[in-house]
Amino acid sequence: MKGNVGAILVGALVALVIGALSLFVVDQRQNAIVFRLGEVIDVKREPGLYFKVPLLENVRNFDVRILTIESAEPERFLTSEKKNVLVDLFVKWRITDVRQYYVSVGGNEGLAQTRLLQTINDGLRAEFGNRTVHDVVSGERDKIMDLMRDKANEDAKTIGVEVLDVRIKRVDLPQEVSVDVYRRMEAERKRVANELRSTGFAESERIRAEADKQREVIVAQA
Repeated sequence: MKGNVGAILVGALVALVIGALSLFVVDQRQNAIVFRLGEVIDVKREPGLYFKVPLLENVRNFDVRILTIESAEPERFLTSEKKNVLVDLFVKWRITDVRQYYVSVGGNEGLAQTRLLQTINDGLRAEFGNRTVHDVVSGERDKIMDLMRDKANEDAKTIGVEVLDVRIKRVDLPQEVSVDVYRRMEAERKRVANELRSTGFAESERIRAEADKQREVIVAQA
């Protein structure tokens, strides 16, 4: 009798283990890829409880929420004036095709981020090379961001992801460029001040000459 009870308990335990190994859950924030002996056989995009063959099949879940990439250090770009600028940016992206994402980058988030940043940096280098410091700081900043989002998204589709936004947080001038810009600004202000002084002196001389002329006329008439 005791032997039968033990066998039942062992059988129940084995059944529980097999059942646990046969079930997996996909929540609403995820997509899952089902592998059989290392080969992709199915993709689960809807949340719920699913079955798999124990030992033969395994499952890998992927987060499909919006993710953020922030540049660790500002990137240096050259403008059309051959001036360096430092650019700090961030990117919003998400996985849209987990199968393609796995095939392209092995499901490695770090590789995907590197690929996206490289594409965006290459695009920014080209765009900044056609624009002045004023353009990239304020004049055409929004236009540049829109162009970068569209270009990056086209490349992102090939690895199964979508670029939702590219934002330039800050554009700074390197120290050596800042000093040069400030010197030019100072020289320009001095030039304008000298022009104003010259104009004022010439105007004062004209007024003085006109007053002297009027004085002489009045004296002569008197």
